[in-house]
Amino acid sequence: MKPDTISGTTGRTDKRASNGLGTNIGPLVILTAIFFLNFITRIIFAPLMPEIEKDLGISHGTAGALFFLISVGYFITLLGSGWVVARYTHKRTITFSAVVLGLALVGTSFSNSLLAIRTGLLLLGMAAGLYLPSGIATVTDLFSSRHWGKALGAHELAPNLGFIAAPLLSELLLIIFPWRLVLLVLGVASVVAGLAFARFGRGGDYTGVAPGIRSFKTFLVLPAFWIIMILFGLAISSSLGVYTMLPLYLVTDYNIDRNFANTLVGLSRVSTLVMTLVGDWASDRFGPRKTLIIVFFLTGIATMLIGTARGSGIYALVIIQPILTACIFPACFAALSRISPPGTRNIAVSLSIPTAFLIGGGVIPAFIGFMGDTASFALGITSVGGLIITGSVLAFLLKEQPQD
Repeated sequence: MKPDTISGTTGRTDKRASNGLGTNIGPLVILTAIFFLNFITRIIFAPLMPEIEKDLGISHGTAGALFFLISVGYFITLLGSGWVVARYTHKRTITFSAVVLGLALVGTSFSNSLLAIRTGLLLLGMAAGLYLPSGIATVTDLFSSRHWGKALGAHELAPNLGFIAAPLLSELLLIIFPWRLVLLVLGVASVVAGLAFARFGRGGDYTGVAPGIRSFKTFLVLPAFWIIMILFGLAISSSLGVYTMLPLYLVTDYNIDRNFANTLVGLSRVSTLVMTLVGDWASDRFGPRKTLIIVFFLTGIATMLIGTARGSGIYALVIIQPILTACIFPACFAALSRISPPGTRNIAVSLSIPTAFLIGGGVIPAFIGFMGDTASFALGITSVGGLIITGSVLAFLLKEQPQD
């Protein structure tokens, strides 16, 4: 993610110019840990879902709808985070986000009714949505601008590591604990991390700038913005949307052992740590438009094959699909940056990403789960693959934009 994406800062520069990379490594580590817990607590339900379904006796559709509730909460607060940080400092917002997220997860772990679990997940998503704008703003506050790339790069390792760690960590903890205690452990960890940042963290001791309706209108009248927002939704569908239901699909349709399914899904995401750089290179070399046309088509085909493959070929496809998916996001961000007037890229991201998460991280898992009940998981995933291919057509409609 670019340094100027969702920061929403007041643009203050006091003392940052003298901050070398090693000066604030400790606070950066705490922030990255909070971001890691912020992300992994939202996706940990994917590897745990076979156990949750069995314990609660819920259908595949109900299981998929749980991810939709998390995404709805995330959508609400991420979209409105600009007004929150205009009243409270970024540091307080980060602390509040981590502590409330942890408490929501702890509450969910003790919930016995489906209504209580749904309420807990909605609150979890809302607490999680407050973090990202303030987290980015605080990282850029801790370091001088010449170190932003390295500092933000370290911070952005958190979600990629979360994709890898969630299934592996869940299997490790499930050896000792039931699924409820896995949530309890992660919830307590988030509360501790939030309190540690409040006590030992630095940076973010200032409020942000609330976005204005006029700045929103700048993008809402651009057809290219709507296209890119849909492309982001399809990109998240291919990554988070498929990821959340993949372990359940492998266990249910392929009778693969849950431990092996989660290990396979976790290890398949290791490649994304490198492929993001490949996506950056491709976007620079061929342009965002051409890159998106090609990668959306290939990713859609790979996703469809996951739904139609039989036998051992599924293992290769589970590994190949995220390799292609990782190349989409750099090109999407590059395309969004090129249509954004100077100084408004944070507004562009804060408008597009919440909706994209709602679609890709909420609607798509719910749809796959619904198809698992009414038809088959395979048909649901195949349909999502076909939807992802339409991203090639939408990318083709984008006009080539000159570089800055």
